[in-house]
Amino acid sequence: MPETSRLTPIAVMILATLREADMHTYEMVRLLKERGDDRLVPLQKGTIYHTVARLERDGLLAEVGVDRDGNRPERTTYTLLPAGHRAVEAWVRAELPQIDRASDFRVALSEAHNLDRDEVVALLDRRRDLLVASRAEHRAGLERAAERETPEQFLVELQRQSALLEAELAWQDSLRARLVDRSLAWGIAEIPEHIKKKHHVSRETFA
Repeated sequence: MPETSRLTPIAVMILATLREADMHTYEMVRLLKERGDDRLVPLQKGTIYHTVARLERDGLLAEVGVDRDGNRPERTTYTLLPAGHRAVEAWVRAELPQIDRASDFRVALSEAHNLDRDEVVALLDRRRDLLVASRAEHRAGLERAAERETPEQFLVELQRQSALLEAELAWQDSLRARLVDRSLAWGIAEIPEHIKKKHHVSRETFA
């Protein structure tokens, strides 16, 4: 299996869709767009097909059939292999605690439901420690600037980042509380059946 660091965010998201059901490339793209994941990664047709081919070559997914609907081109259906399942989990574990790769964190967060809720809480707690340290660093920087009577116009970006860190900590603490008290359904197994049917979620592989 390739190193998780070599997986691109779009590769992770493709593998994660197959955790829910076998599907062809068109279905993967439809599902990702339905969930708004095209905000996080580019869903260009060429990139998707190239990524699927690479994941198949690397032994993370495999073909399970080919079908044709009327005069439309043939569509190949893919399934997730155990190595692909492990790759998704490893990538999310590596990226979820980070604070210096914002785009990868957003993808990791969108796929965090692939991990057990207790593990997600632990990973977010590690991330919180980094956020608190960064907030303290920004506050200290603003204090030093004030002591030097640095004109505020030179500090607006530092002020913005400090405010964003405050908001990020508040949001993450709220998410953690909902995970701990179990008021937030977590994992495919906890999704109500009528919602699964509505969104065509049929399984959770390798659970």
